[in-house]
Amino acid sequence: MNLQLIKAIVILPGTALVFIPGAILWLSAGSPGAMALAGPEDPRFWIGALLGVTGLFFAAWTVRLFVKVGKGTPAPWAPPKKLVVRGPYSHVRNPMLTSVNVMLVAESLLFGSWYLVGWMLVFFLLNTVFFVFFEEPGLERRFGEDYRRYKANVPRWIPRRRPWDGS
Repeated sequence: MNLQLIKAIVILPGTALVFIPGAILWLSAGSPGAMALAGPEDPRFWIGALLGVTGLFFAAWTVRLFVKVGKGTPAPWAPPKKLVVRGPYSHVRNPMLTSVNVMLVAESLLFGSWYLVGWMLVFFLLNTVFFVFFEEPGLERRFGEDYRRYKANVPRWIPRRRPWDGS
């Protein structure tokens, strides 16, 4: 794993999944929106664990595709050189962020925090604005017609049932 990739993982998902939720949990401790940590006897524990593992699996898969197929990282300072449309990217345009949102839902369930649900919604909305006004136009400039065709066939957030093959 190279330094660019380590930096991308620590800074980007680390901030969204660890640093900000940690601060939210610390600041909201004892408030009405903070419930008790879910234990194994609580269905929230198992649902949260399943969602967390699923989100982590897809996050790792999408990062691996960026590195192996795209020859880059998820970070804007070292982006993929090739457009990645395989695997989860053939179903949805933003599977990496979708997996982070799934992990944020998992954290909300495990920690029983409505404040974390709020953070997940803010994170989702901020990323939607960023994608629409900045990332997607940038991808159109970098990858041209290939990206425009991909964008026309693969939804931003709600996965397609059948994978798009791009041919």
